[in-house]
Amino acid sequence: MNNSLTLKEYSDKIKRVLITKEEIDEAIVKAGKLIDSFYDGRPILLVSILKGAFVFMADLCRAVSVPCKIDFMCAKSYYGGTESTGVVKIVMDLKQDISEYHVVIVEDIIDTGRTLNDIVKILKARNPLSLRVITLLDKPARRVVDFKPDYALFTIPDHFVIGYGLDCDEFYRTLPYIAEYDLDC
Repeated sequence: MNNSLTLKEYSDKIKRVLITKEEIDEAIVKAGKLIDSFYDGRPILLVSILKGAFVFMADLCRAVSVPCKIDFMCAKSYYGGTESTGVVKIVMDLKQDISEYHVVIVEDIIDTGRTLNDIVKILKARNPLSLRVITLLDKPARRVVDFKPDYALFTIPDHFVIGYGLDCDEFYRTLPYIAEYDLDC
């Protein structure tokens, strides 16, 4: 993909909306209440996996009423394409010791499962009080490792999706909904 798109080129790649903004908002309120019930007032550390989960994390942390801190990790497996390379690289790590926290990993999408599988292994080795994974989207049809999130807001079919933080070559993150990206267009 090139570094600039006309508005028409940008719009033509949006095949169809799969999950509306309203559906996302409703699911986040429910997820926030679920997190509150898990931790019952105990402080937690929400860990966003960048860049895709930043929008989800921003909305989710506002839906949680238990005391929480936030931190960020960045792991790459796509490197500008639409297919995972299968090689997961941590390019930005947490800045703090997590051994005194209940950690909730906040992810945008679980596809092959490789990235989250590796991140969970890394973080479990740091001995958090507990560790859970919440994902906006789960795409089990693409799974190549045995990995299941603790909670998924939505399960989707095997489509390349964009919006609400998810991108194609860094475009489309600002869409307020989840859409299918037209790979054939």
